[in-house]
Amino acid sequence: MYQNSPFTGDAVTFYPNGQMAKLAHFEQGLRDGFLRQWFENGTLAFDSHYVFGVLEGITRSWWSNGNMRSESVYHQGKVNGTSLQWYATGERFKKMNYVDGVEAGLQQAWRRNGKLFSNYQYINGRVFGLKRSNMCVGLENEEVVESD
Repeated sequence: MYQNSPFTGDAVTFYPNGQMAKLAHFEQGLRDGFLRQWFENGTLAFDSHYVFGVLEGITRSWWSNGNMRSESVYHQGKVNGTSLQWYATGERFKKMNYVDGVEAGLQQAWRRNGKLFSNYQYINGRVFGLKRSNMCVGLENEEVVESD
């Protein structure tokens, strides 16, 4: 609301250093169009699109170092299709599939070294495969060692 009416226009917030923190467009009090957020260092942190207050289209986020953090597609406010996530260092982290906001099909996750640690499918609401596996000990610089 602005002056007792639903706000139409761009809403902007800034960090104390003057750097833009957030920029969002509104129509009649609802988010409509872009929503962008930046880190204090000026690096883009988040970019999404709304239609009449509902997420629609590709939403992306970045780490403060500029590397991609996530990418998802929304339809009528629900994630749909393949959703991707990366570690701050750039390696892939997760590949998830959704239908109307619900996990469906193949879901995968990797350790930073590229080793697959979660690999399962949702079929008719049931999970098949390896989900949320945890190592019984923490490993650093995991590698395969061949023996005779």
